[in-house]
Amino acid sequence: MEFDVAVLGAGPAGYTAAMRAAQLGARVVCVEKEPELGGTCLRVGCIPTKAWVQTAHALHAAREIDPRLGVVSGEPTLDFAQANEWKKAVVQQMTSGVASLFKANGVTAFEGTGRFEDARSIVFEGKDTGLTFTSAIVATGSYPVRPPIRGINSPRCVDSTGLLAQTEVPRRLVVLGGGIIGCEFASIFERFGSEVTIIEMLDSLIPQEDTDASSELRKAFAKRGIVVHLGKECTQINDTGSALDVRFGEGENVECDLMLVSVGRAPLVDGLGLEAAGVAFDPRKGVETDGHRRTSVPHIYAAGDVAGYWQLAHTSFREGEIAAENALGHELEIGDPAVPRPIYTDPEIAAVGLTEAQAREQHGDNVVVGRFPLVANARAVMMGETTGWVKTIHEKTYGELLGVVMVGPHATDLIEAAVVGLDAEATIETIADGMAPHPTLSEAFKEAGLVALERAIHLPPRRKASV
Repeated sequence: MEFDVAVLGAGPAGYTAAMRAAQLGARVVCVEKEPELGGTCLRVGCIPTKAWVQTAHALHAAREIDPRLGVVSGEPTLDFAQANEWKKAVVQQMTSGVASLFKANGVTAFEGTGRFEDARSIVFEGKDTGLTFTSAIVATGSYPVRPPIRGINSPRCVDSTGLLAQTEVPRRLVVLGGGIIGCEFASIFERFGSEVTIIEMLDSLIPQEDTDASSELRKAFAKRGIVVHLGKECTQINDTGSALDVRFGEGENVECDLMLVSVGRAPLVDGLGLEAAGVAFDPRKGVETDGHRRTSVPHIYAAGDVAGYWQLAHTSFREGEIAAENALGHELEIGDPAVPRPIYTDPEIAAVGLTEAQAREQHGDNVVVGRFPLVANARAVMMGETTGWVKTIHEKTYGELLGVVMVGPHATDLIEAAVVGLDAEATIETIADGMAPHPTLSEAFKEAGLVALERAIHLPPRRKASV
């Protein structure tokens, strides 16, 4: 079989690349080892996790109905079997949607484990057939890392895929790793009724994010009864047969029924035959690419988690498009787009651009921050969801917007306005002087800009320090 473009992997980067290449008139094959298309994101990542997030939100909303609204209901309970059926149905709809799009775009889907035999051909494990190509795109994704801790191979220690496969809610859940994945699952399972403990070796939750957002999340988790141990390293895990005894820090321990191991993901490069194709890669950093997503072999490209740019589905979509365009003779670069960073905890967190610490590191004292609390936002008050705020970060000289951080309801949806602002190189005046519909949560973005310019309307003026 001969193709213009062969894509290894049918996740967000792979299926996007395959469809874009087909739109450009190429004969395209997309190779996927799993029966369903969609990769980690659709099958065992973003989509099923956020289906559970929706269940957790609905359960919390039903339990916390404000009697002042005049709505009376009975005590809600979780039907976990039905929640899993809902999750399965959402995944099925999304993965079958990709299959339908492949058919509509004329993409050939091939189920099998493929590897490069050389720089122009792919062979398949356990099959006599193979294929040749003019260009190829590697989009095999990433896999969960498991650190070398004694006892971590217990069947009670699961990664995110294993946790999504659970048919019962664990009474006690320990989350090893306080990053995005760990915090999202901690938030979900506390709502589901688990006693949740997080163990994180660094000094903050979501340590790569804005410190104010991290602190807000920790306070919210504490109010919910989620126990957080920061700056503590897990040293040993003992499976007693009926539970896990988790040792960490200086002689501390906690017992649980299940442990989620969420300490990061690594690029999936093993077994691809990259050496045979002459493609340079690092087992930890992934396949080496330039701004065009081109590898060390000019006609082979890489996109998504395997290329080590961002481990986010939305960046993978864009990388897949760029790789496909360039594989067919165009010259596009990824550039430096504003990348949104959504975190589906409760409260939600979303950010784009620089954190406050990064801005001050790059611009020193030439940085101004505006922060508007949701307690002063009419729609948040109506919703009874006033935990959180919106923060704008800009530089003084030209007023250029450098970053935005949001904490609170629907932050992951609202951040798109800030993404457009950063991509357009907007100034803080643009944000503050624009109109926001009232009453909406989106007003908080504009209001934060007004605070930054010391023109706040819905907050009292900042007090100036006495001399």
